[in-house]
Amino acid sequence: MRRQDRPIGIFDSGIGGLTVVKELIKESPDEDIIYFGDTARLPYGNKSAQTVLKFSLENVRFLLKFGVKAIIVACNTSSSVALTALRRRFKCPILGVISPAVREAVRVSAGGRIGVIATRATVASRCYQGEIERVNPHLKCFVQACPLFVPLAEEGWTNGEVTLKVARKYLSPLLKRGIDTLILGCTHYPLLKGIMRKVVGERIEFVDSAREAAQEAKRLLAETGLYSAGRLTRSPQGRCRFYVSDEPAHFKKVGRMFLGKEIEFVRCMR
Repeated sequence: MRRQDRPIGIFDSGIGGLTVVKELIKESPDEDIIYFGDTARLPYGNKSAQTVLKFSLENVRFLLKFGVKAIIVACNTSSSVALTALRRRFKCPILGVISPAVREAVRVSAGGRIGVIATRATVASRCYQGEIERVNPHLKCFVQACPLFVPLAEEGWTNGEVTLKVARKYLSPLLKRGIDTLILGCTHYPLLKGIMRKVVGERIEFVDSAREAAQEAKRLLAETGLYSAGRLTRSPQGRCRFYVSDEPAHFKKVGRMFLGKEIEFVRCMR
């Protein structure tokens, strides 16, 4: 198999990384994808940095068994805590979701006041603040941990009064800070865009870390000669294969909501 025809590996703590899969399919429709969701050990956002690193190393080793040509860490918590260590440990190109999102937020921010919503672990790592300061130290960054957003998304509670109240609780402090741009610093959060838009109105720019990561992957593969554009053959197993560490039935059910279509291939690796 040519290197260009090898699959792209993606991992997340659970289902949220499917937003990256969806965006990657849009950006790079000829690419094969191997996805691993660590559904037995989610969420990563309330785990220690040491534990997140351990899980992330295991996830990369699992994906490398499939001969992937690149790996996307489709988890903001893993990207914030483990990305540097993963890149030191493995030769395979490994992309995170933080830097691409920050670059886009800096580009579109009109007033230089950027808000970030993320898990507790991502907020505690100060990865977004540090990256924004590195790109443009003159901008202001305000962060808010939103621990209930992930379980709400996983349960499919993307609308309704309960989710609206939670969104208001989390987003109100950022609105008081006068933000003009909001980074969705968790790959689950795009499912809640609609309810968040009701809270913040139309004037605030949303930056989707999943979409930016997919675009970054396309650029990297093109630059390194690994982009699989216009391939004539297809894998007999299909373009997307999904592996989970627990609850494949739930993954398929909720995954339909994330991808907007049925998931045909899911295998449990426990």
